[in-house]
Amino acid sequence: MEFKLIDYRNGIHAFDAGYVRHQLAAIHLIVDAGRAAFVDTGSNASLPRAERALAELGLGPASVDYVILTHIHLDHAGGAGAMMRAFPNARLVVHPRGARHMIAPAKLMAATEEVYGRDTARALYGELLPIPAARVVETTDGMTLPLGGRELAFYDAPGHAKHHVFIHDRAAKGIFTGDTFGIAYRECDVAGRPLLFPSTTPSQFDPADLRASVERMLALEPEAVYLTHFSRLAPPRPLAEAMLRRLDDFVRIARAAAGADPLPQIRAELERYFLAEARAHGVTLPDAEILDLWRMDVDLDAQGLAIWAAAQG
Repeated sequence: MEFKLIDYRNGIHAFDAGYVRHQLAAIHLIVDAGRAAFVDTGSNASLPRAERALAELGLGPASVDYVILTHIHLDHAGGAGAMMRAFPNARLVVHPRGARHMIAPAKLMAATEEVYGRDTARALYGELLPIPAARVVETTDGMTLPLGGRELAFYDAPGHAKHHVFIHDRAAKGIFTGDTFGIAYRECDVAGRPLLFPSTTPSQFDPADLRASVERMLALEPEAVYLTHFSRLAPPRPLAEAMLRRLDDFVRIARAAAGADPLPQIRAELERYFLAEARAHGVTLPDAEILDLWRMDVDLDAQGLAIWAAAQG
């Protein structure tokens, strides 16, 4: 995949992780006064892209102070071990619920194989490299870390996952949202307007927590949000309103599903819903292309919704 370093002119840069396909996953790089931090990591195969991004900015491996994870789903954290080996001064910053899985990743890999299937999981992520506990910083809600002359604040953001955080870059007035603010594949942009869907992947999805986390982001009045899927969106509030409306629709679909195995019904209804929302947004791609873009998300969202609905009784 072609490499392009995006410069947002505020100390934040982004590049494609090279994960699965073009513009599926972004890695963000924050630079201030010669110090650097990566937010999310892609997979092991993303490391050469991270090294190239540093080189294009005139920085080397020793300039990296932090490798920050919004959460430990492997499209966000699969390359963390490789980055930590490559960047000798870096500390890994992660929610306490995720820290142990970065230090000893065997259980995390097993859980990923359960969701994706063993062969697919291994093809996507390879071997997860453990990270020494002494190099791990566990977040607390509201904590701050310095980066050059700016400050990064960390906040708990459950809803997509219990081990999720968001990062407020106060100097740039931006928030790195991981998956809590949703997913926007840019092939579905229409006249610069992104199409934003919630991410309800298994197995810790909770709609009330997700809504509360998004509202907490908005309360900080960011000028932009930076999504892992895919990068900068602005202005945040109207986008959040559209995403939360779709969240409510996802929940209605899950609650309406019946039978001993509601998963196929939820998946079929989600597929129809994704197409209908894309058409209402003005997307003109053929149905097959739209569904191909969102296929993995439809599958994983349906699983997460089914697990959540079953827990409601």
